[in-house]
Amino acid sequence: MDDVTVFGLTRRQALVLGLVLLAALALAGTRLARSGTAEQQPPVSPLQAVHARPAPAARLVVDVVGAVRRPGLYRLAEGARVADAVRRAGGATRRADLAAVNLAAPLVDGQQVVVPLRASSPPGAASAGSAAPGGSAASATTGVRVSLSSATAEQLDALPGIGPVTAQRIVEWRATHGPFRSVDALDEVPGIGPARIEQLRDLVTP
Repeated sequence: MDDVTVFGLTRRQALVLGLVLLAALALAGTRLARSGTAEQQPPVSPLQAVHARPAPAARLVVDVVGAVRRPGLYRLAEGARVADAVRRAGGATRRADLAAVNLAAPLVDGQQVVVPLRASSPPGAASAGSAAPGGSAASATTGVRVSLSSATAEQLDALPGIGPVTAQRIVEWRATHGPFRSVDALDEVPGIGPARIEQLRDLVTP
């Protein structure tokens, strides 16, 4: 029976060859199945750390005017002081009256920083900071009036009914709100009422 040939092979040789081919096909099918599964799975990339960007610092805009070298609008960081605004404007001029400015006051957006000039008196006239007879810093005889927008705290203190505390409040008010537009604006200063304004109306000027 072994002598029967199929395509030149005996039956036993043909059977062995068939088994070898089946084993090869099974092995090839297994490898193809594995490679197909591997191709279907997308590659997994390693996790990357995400760095959060810091929030930009808040900014504010102020208007610096008066006795500074470069008046104008300036952007400063939130928390800046009046001294920082004056420095950004090139610093105060030689005629600036920095004693009338609260350099330590914090800035707010849209604020106007006013650096006044030192008050000067005409020759022969009493100075605005010296008290005239009767305790007034100005008198009807000399016609000298104290400027609310540029006078120092000492000059304001010399006015009748204005003590050192109220004088400092006037200086702080104009540092926050800008120069006085009228004498009536004194009503916005704590501690000054209508009666006191009428008393000072002929002694001061905006």
